[in-house]
Amino acid sequence: MNTNNKSDYMSWIIILGIVFLFVEIAFFNSGVVFSLLVPIGMVYIGRKWMPKSSGKWLFWLGLIFLLINIFSMMTLKFFLLAILVHLLIQFWQSKKEPKRIQPELKEPAVNLQKETVIKKNPLFSNIFVGQQKTPEQVYEWNDINIQTGIGDTVIDLSYTVIPKGETVIFIRNFIGNVQVLVPYDVEVTVSHSAIAGKARIFEYEESKMFNQHLHVQTPGYEQSGQRVKIFTSFAAGDIEVKRV
Repeated sequence: MNTNNKSDYMSWIIILGIVFLFVEIAFFNSGVVFSLLVPIGMVYIGRKWMPKSSGKWLFWLGLIFLLINIFSMMTLKFFLLAILVHLLIQFWQSKKEPKRIQPELKEPAVNLQKETVIKKNPLFSNIFVGQQKTPEQVYEWNDINIQTGIGDTVIDLSYTVIPKGETVIFIRNFIGNVQVLVPYDVEVTVSHSAIAGKARIFEYEESKMFNQHLHVQTPGYEQSGQRVKIFTSFAAGDIEVKRV
């Protein structure tokens, strides 16, 4: 199966999955939206109440109910069946038309130079559950690009030297909060989207966000020599950007 066929096949799976989800909600299981929103709300409120015992109970009960509801949906069963069919088709194609690899010999270039790269340790890692925070002492800055499941992230830029030009922070989060602490001499732009939550960026505040996209920036961003560009995307959670 060539690359174009694979892409078309996966596109059809996604389209049919969306149609299947709509049919399930409209005709067979109209309460599925409510049954998903309630445990998501329980998880979100439970995170707010932690570390109280009531918050922990609410969080874990909401997570269990959410997983039970997801695995009971017909749409998920359709996707699992479609993936199984896709794997079987790929296996059948590989048996019918095995891929042949032929060596290709090329003369080495006369001025061939070896390009070296430098591997840097990231500040944060992709995690499913947990909290992450920058060190509370001087540290070397690296751009951030992470995705997390459930948990909070705190980034304090006052303990590092921000390089000249544009610095990027990219965070995709399922449930949790993100706080970014920015020095006064650094300009900022924020592009934030969330299904549910709130945002506070310096003096600007959105107390209730529901399936919204927010884009704000400080007045001197375009002319500044030190700029921080923040991209965040949440299912449920709050973002706060403030000066330190």
